[in-house]
Amino acid sequence: MTDDSASLIRAFLDGHRAEQTRFLAELVRVPSDNPPGDCAAHAERAAALLEELGFTVERHPVPADVARANGMISATNLVVRRRFGDGPVVALNAHGDVVPPGEGWTRDPYGAEIVDGWMYGRGAAVSKSDFATYAWALLALERLPVPPAGTVELHLTYDEETGGEIGPRRLLEEGITRPDFAIAAGFSYAVVTAHNGCLHLEVEVTGKSAHAALPATGIDALEAANHVLTALYAHRKGYAGTVSAIPGIGTPQLTVGLIRGGINTNVVPDRITLRLDRRMIPEETGAAVEAELRGVIERAAAAFPAARVAVRRILLAEPLKPVAGTERLETLLCRHATAVMGEPVGATGVPLYTDARHYAAAGVPIVLYGAGPRSIEEANAHRADERLPLDDLYRATEVVALTLRDLLTGT
Repeated sequence: MTDDSASLIRAFLDGHRAEQTRFLAELVRVPSDNPPGDCAAHAERAAALLEELGFTVERHPVPADVARANGMISATNLVVRRRFGDGPVVALNAHGDVVPPGEGWTRDPYGAEIVDGWMYGRGAAVSKSDFATYAWALLALERLPVPPAGTVELHLTYDEETGGEIGPRRLLEEGITRPDFAIAAGFSYAVVTAHNGCLHLEVEVTGKSAHAALPATGIDALEAANHVLTALYAHRKGYAGTVSAIPGIGTPQLTVGLIRGGINTNVVPDRITLRLDRRMIPEETGAAVEAELRGVIERAAAAFPAARVAVRRILLAEPLKPVAGTERLETLLCRHATAVMGEPVGATGVPLYTDARHYAAAGVPIVLYGAGPRSIEEANAHRADERLPLDDLYRATEVVALTLRDLLTGT
């Protein structure tokens, strides 16, 4: 690899900023809200745009029954492979599904409007932006007079908002890909090497309805559910004493985010359903956390033996922990990001969960790095007026391209 490869990469990317911006805008303008999770149309548009750039795109449709079983209507996984020669395989994964826009937008959530250097729109930051980051990083490598060895793959999937089971996990389990390293969508001012896991449980309390004039003839499911809630909130207070050793993670968290039930004001409620979200720090395991919560619920339910309490797991996403080889990715990305972003960029953890855990579970070293501002809050991720500073898109692309160059040349 020649010494001026970095300047060639920078010159190529600087000369194609307008095209990269238009590419991202086209992706933002096509809705891919999940739920409802009808994302095949967006995948087809993304594939067409990639083909216009000269890439060969593999389309891997998810069977309709599998999509439905995972809470979606349709999804197509896209894979681009560019083999330069013998060497490691590096996967770049970003997801094209997004949370619905919700209320409070001051700009069209599908407009891709640019104001003061920021692009606004759902998915502009999380994570349609990294379709553009990774595609242009690969284009920059292709333009080098002496390309590196190895293979770069783009993994563009559509089920991050529902857990990644039919996206990255499916690609890995079906043997469609077997990368040696992976980088997943992230922001530009930190290299994420670890993140929380997440457990979703549904608690259903069943009693017996009765007229409000004769409540003793029924079994009040809400009263029993309230006792369970009180026990969960009391248990939650103990989490403050458990802090992850990984910077940026913090403590475990428990949120009861949904309560449904009751028949009418004058009827003893016969069924109450609670859904809870338990965020696990990397030092925890899903099995132990679930057993602990089930124990809390069962002990609280014992005070109301006439009511039936059932607990059902909705989601279990294990925490992301570094595996052997992660330090190589971390070192390269931190070094190049520090130089390109003009300030120190280090490794950290984040208190959320992503698709990256599926790669780590398969033994693939992976970190999160991509286009975005300093924080989720600054990006308005998952809330109104989501936005991306385009300068961060351009600079993150350079960082990823330089990291790919070094991974594939062994420097």
